[in-house]
Amino acid sequence: MRYRTLDHTADVMVEAFGGSLEECFANAAYALTDQIVDVRTVLPREEREIVAEGHDHESMLYNFLSEVLFVFDATGMVFSEFSVTFSDGEVRCLARGERFDAERHRPKKEVKAITYHMLAVDPVRPSVRVVFDI
Repeated sequence: MRYRTLDHTADVMVEAFGGSLEECFANAAYALTDQIVDVRTVLPREEREIVAEGHDHESMLYNFLSEVLFVFDATGMVFSEFSVTFSDGEVRCLARGERFDAERHRPKKEVKAITYHMLAVDPVRPSVRVVFDI
């Protein structure tokens, strides 16, 4: 299981899992895309590098997911595959996907923003929790 949704009053809260924090970040990005469209319909036709910085894991996660959302809003790219690495306070991601097509990708929700509310990164377990403002 890559992620699960958790109960939240107004927004969408997800918890993403993986064998490493890098995989958790990738699965959180997958969960973000899956809230916007049916991610299973997104083909990995094009690659984009997404880079974000942060002073700790929480800010790195927030900035990374915000950048994924920005790329969707600015370019119309939706992604289904994410390969994440960390380097000196940076999240580097090779994302694979294609341009959004409302007929094929079955839109779900409009995610307005990533929030710091209840955001958590657990490097021991490893897992991450994040709330998407819808």
